[in-house]
Amino acid sequence: MKIIVIGLGSFGASLAEKLTKMGNEVIGVDIKLSRVEAIKDIITHAINLDATEIGAVSNLPYKDADIIVMAIGEDKGANILATALMKQLKVKRLISRAVSPLQEMVLEAMGVDEIIHPEEETAERWSKKLNLRGVVDSFELNRDFSIIETNIPLEYNGKNLEEIGLKRNYNIIVLTVISFVNEKNKLGILRKISNVQGVASAKTILHHGDIMVLYGHNKDLRKLLKDHNKFD
Repeated sequence: MKIIVIGLGSFGASLAEKLTKMGNEVIGVDIKLSRVEAIKDIITHAINLDATEIGAVSNLPYKDADIIVMAIGEDKGANILATALMKQLKVKRLISRAVSPLQEMVLEAMGVDEIIHPEEETAERWSKKLNLRGVVDSFELNRDFSIIETNIPLEYNGKNLEEIGLKRNYNIIVLTVISFVNEKNKLGILRKISNVQGVASAKTILHHGDIMVLYGHNKDLRKLLKDHNKFD
């Protein structure tokens, strides 16, 4: 994948480096030349520019990027302005960082659905999450086994777990299913709230748009994601 990471502080630089090591084409961007110089030989490309300026951003290959990660942390204003600019440019997938509840509400009001909280979530976790297509979130139990959240594809819609046979065909266990309801935040902006449906059984019905929480060996999980390229 081609990923642009804007903001190369400790979190952004670590994320960019890990994603590069996973085989992705990573473009790191920062307004501070010292940060660009420090990482230019570690990631695919490193560029010194102001991500709040439309003229500068137009030089980035944002149209070809699969993911834009707005990792600017210390300057909340720059984060919001650069995020708004990327929304205006209609990039494919935009993930932005929030370091305060107010900033998060502003990002939600702008229509940013994926928000990073670096104080709570590590670059290691986000790099794994972004590296696998179709994965909403993941948690590695050890080097061999993981728990992942993945979108339920259209082909599973209306079927129960016994019918799709993930345990039978992939040796993967579905732990639970998560659905979503819309709820207004303090600014009156609708946001999705997750609703965990309890321990899954063979008769649990799946619905396209919900999320399955899966447990299994990493090689089996990767095979499932590869075989079902409709996880989106």
